[in-house]
Amino acid sequence: MTARRSVAEKPRASGEAAAKEKPAALTAVTAGGMGVRHVSDLTTKEVEGITSVDPADDGWMVNVEVVEDRRIPSSGDILAVYQVKIDQEGSLLSYRRTSRYRRSNGEAF
Repeated sequence: MTARRSVAEKPRASGEAAAKEKPAALTAVTAGGMGVRHVSDLTTKEVEGITSVDPADDGWMVNVEVVEDRRIPSSGDILAVYQVKIDQEGSLLSYRRTSRYRRSNGEAF
């Protein structure tokens, strides 16, 4: 008697074919979340939000706004934007602070 495969089962790819398969690409939402996680881990600062997510040649560029220094009143808080480059698997490729400014005026200093 021969074994039967259920309809849901797919044949397994050979080693060569499996090596050619690429992992599912990140979506913009997932890339943004990964960017937030990387900035939070590296800076230990409180994240305010994501200011942009853009596709790049080999992954994503994510801009993340953080609170660098809390002040009273909060209009005096110092905020910064970090640019994070991640690959299609969500691994960090690079990051840097691109601007720093007071919450009250939004202008970089």
